[in-house]
Amino acid sequence: MVEYRSLRWMDGTLRMLDQRLLPHELKYLDFTDYHDVAKAIKDMVIRGAPAIGAASAYGLALAALHSKAKDTGGLRKELDDAVIVLKAARPTAVNLAWAIDRVMSKVAGTRSNRIAELQMIILQEANDIVDEDIHTDKQIGLNALPLVPDNATFIHHCNTGALATIEYGTALGVIRTAHEHGKKVFVYVDETRPRLQGARLTSWELKQLGIPHAVIADSASGYVMKYKKVDLVTVGCDRIAANGDTANKIGTYNLAIVARAHCVPFYVVGPTSTIDLSTPNGDMIEIEERPSTEITHVGKEQITPDDIEVFNPAFDVTPASYITAIITEGGIAYPPYEKSLPEQVERAKAYWAVRKTS
Repeated sequence: MVEYRSLRWMDGTLRMLDQRLLPHELKYLDFTDYHDVAKAIKDMVIRGAPAIGAASAYGLALAALHSKAKDTGGLRKELDDAVIVLKAARPTAVNLAWAIDRVMSKVAGTRSNRIAELQMIILQEANDIVDEDIHTDKQIGLNALPLVPDNATFIHHCNTGALATIEYGTALGVIRTAHEHGKKVFVYVDETRPRLQGARLTSWELKQLGIPHAVIADSASGYVMKYKKVDLVTVGCDRIAANGDTANKIGTYNLAIVARAHCVPFYVVGPTSTIDLSTPNGDMIEIEERPSTEITHVGKEQITPDDIEVFNPAFDVTPASYITAIITEGGIAYPPYEKSLPEQVERAKAYWAVRKTS
């Protein structure tokens, strides 16, 4: 198995795996400027809601550590500027704003007038976000185990493994946990157009883990569910509204509809940091639109006529009514989500409060 990690902090430098080059090349890039981190998030050097949340937190650490401010007042002003740049990188994934707001909350609660102390507080909070992500993902996998048959066939959309997180994965982590606990699993991997995160990244990760799988066209899911006995669908999430509506990679909504038609359980998997209780429903979620070249080209090869109109939303919203359950580190949330999601958030807060004092 090839050792890999989406990002790592290294003595004042943020090192990130360039996921645009996978599966053919394993290459890491080093960043010391938060502007470059924001561009890397926007250009999808790093992607996946938990991973870009951690990257944005480290972006603030870079802004602090490489600041030329003479006092903490100047540093705080620079951090406010960095927040604007980093939050604009990708608007749909709530983890990005969540991580930034969490770091800045620590800054706001610090009265120290020493730059070095403020720098260390920011870096420690970024490190805590990373450490918590690793523990969170492993707990999510354990929580999901009772839902997975001993012989399980999955459909998985996009990429939600270690590449999208820090070390383990969310929806793909459920599959990994089942495999590591001796269950016989097989995965049909949606290619996930237009950027092919399933074909390029999920298949690569499953190959490293030794998990049997087959890559399918996104449009083949109905055929596969009808004729291949699919037991469950697992997908990640970039933002979960208070009513359970979930924004995720484009094509998730289609897959949920097909799963409902074939009576296949459809599970959304993610940390409670992805639950946005301030957003009442999916209609209120901002959907990022990406460059037309992601549709008109495969790699460097243009596949469409010149000068055509393109619509390229990066995400869609799956209505809560199509979601069987939402799996988090706090447990499994079932409808009505207006009641169960706040309970999951509070349960996770209690878990971390105990862990930090023990």
